[in-house]
Amino acid sequence: MIQLILARHAKSDWADEGLDDHERPLNDRGRRDAPAMARMVVRKGVRPETVLSSTAVRAKETAQFFAKAFDAEVTELSELYLADPAQILASARAVGVDELMVVAHDPGMSALVSRLADRDERMVTCAVAIFTWHDGTWDDVDATPPDEFELLTP
Repeated sequence: MIQLILARHAKSDWADEGLDDHERPLNDRGRRDAPAMARMVVRKGVRPETVLSSTAVRAKETAQFFAKAFDAEVTELSELYLADPAQILASARAVGVDELMVVAHDPGMSALVSRLADRDERMVTCAVAIFTWHDGTWDDVDATPPDEFELLTP
């Protein structure tokens, strides 16, 4: 079984307009939504072994909330910062675990979720897309439709 969980980072703080995009933290809503969404995912029985995160502060903070709920480790990858769908998928495949979460950014996340779901989907901040291939391998991801797909939003 392959389970790929894709999450867009939670809402970021724009109070300091001079702050570099990479350094923007979560705002209050983001710090509230991320743990709530992590609990929702756990209630669905989903607990990925590994959480990959963009190196952007807002993504790392979001990933930590999920990792804590899953009792998982976070691996930060600079290539996930503003990554396109191909890079997100390549990063996920390279890890080699069967249950994996990726926390990254739009527009790449919405584009990848839309591609895998074979329909137009918009990943709002802190949205989580859960894809499952029951008898699949990583070769099936992006090659065959998932057996299950669910999109959760805050």
